[in-house]
Amino acid sequence: MVKKKGTALLIVFTDVDIENEAEFNAWYNQEHVPERLSAPGFLDAARYEALRGGPRYLAVYELETVDALQTDEYLRMSRNPTEWTKRMSPNAIGRGTVRNVCAQIYPEESDPHTLGRGMAPALQIGRMDVPVDIEAKYNEYYDTVRTPANLQIPGCLHVRRYHAVEGGPKYLTMYEFEHEKVPETLAWENQRRQDTMHEYIGGSYGHAPGSPGVYRRVLPPRSF
Repeated sequence: MVKKKGTALLIVFTDVDIENEAEFNAWYNQEHVPERLSAPGFLDAARYEALRGGPRYLAVYELETVDALQTDEYLRMSRNPTEWTKRMSPNAIGRGTVRNVCAQIYPEESDPHTLGRGMAPALQIGRMDVPVDIEAKYNEYYDTVRTPANLQIPGCLHVRRYHAVEGGPKYLTMYEFEHEKVPETLAWENQRRQDTMHEYIGGSYGHAPGSPGVYRRVLPPRSF
């Protein structure tokens, strides 16, 4: 089994103007993603487009660990961008670009039988700031109540939670879905209504702009 999941993510969100979209997508798909996947510690990658929330474009890179971003190969790429990268990267033409490097906090140990799975057809990503005084209860409830309940919903394949070690906000939750309609199902809505996170933690937390976002995979292309 080829390992495709590690303990960290590199995630990049951005919006681009319509006149740049065609070349931006060509650059990402033809040059940038293959280049990054050639670096040690980059296990898999996919690109997504927002159906709800935002920013519109999302790139997700599965990393062995956060140290994948410190290898000589990766640093050489980053410090010597191609001419196409100089013209079309999110740093060059993106709007509202967010770059997060995230270390996994849940599950603490991944099931070795699931580490070969590919990139999910759809994602829901929440990016949250949580007040320090309710963090402990927030994490406890998420890991022991909310996540186990959501994993019982048809179409919800996996849930992983992260701390941001670069960028923000601090917390990121990634739901992996069979399809992008999972959050619209009656089962998902019923579970949302039954959720008592805010009562349990005795407070509230904030979402980043555009969070939670629902994303459909566009690279690798989907067959449905």
